Amino acid sequence: MTRYESTGQMDQSSRRSDTGFSRRALLGIFAATMVTAAPTFSKAAGFLRGGAGDIRRIRMYSGRTGEQLDTIYWIDGQYVPEAVREVTYFMRDWRNNEMIGIDTRTIDILTATHRLVDVNRPYMLLSGFRSPQTNAMLRATSSGVARDSLHMRGQAVDVRLEGRSVSQVASAAERCSAGGVGRYSGSNFVHMDCGAVRQWGR
Repeated sequence: MTRYESTGQMDQSSRRSDTGFSRRALLGIFAATMVTAAPTFSKAAGFLRGGAGDIRRIRMYSGRTGEQLDTIYWIDGQYVPEAVREVTYFMRDWRNNEMIGIDTRTIDILTATHRLVDVNRPYMLLSGFRSPQTNAMLRATSSGVARDSLHMRGQAVDVRLEGRSVSQVASAAERCSAGGVGRYSGSNFVHMDCGAVRQWGR
């Protein structure tokens, strides 16, 4: 069963499911009503300004599905809708293929952080969007999962970056002053979100 969220809200009435949707069909349906958030208003936007034109690129691969993402999602002051949809699909809940509109501020934080750590490697995505069912399952097995996790709103990601430590990646994310940054050194990943500015972990 494939599920998707067309408006970025957890509204049961907006969900549809089918067993025959291809990836392209899912993205096409999602395109009709997707709403992206306002650009990041923090320091992250400043770190994203480049000398060779105003472009923003994100590169990731999934440790869960094996999929890869390499896309320019912002060009000269505008988000590229199809590229943002690609990010949304890539960051879906891989356990049930449910997806929600990924907040563009979160994408910007990831991109700004990647520029600051100055490494030519893609992120490994561990967790993007989580459906309520997945979040509840993870809460039952871990004390570090919030009941109202921003992952369920498409506003948080957990990533690793080869060649850089948890401390290095987290420190760069904190410089963006754009949201929450969690250090999980024992599990070798960094949490980033576009919620309130805060830090935790070590």
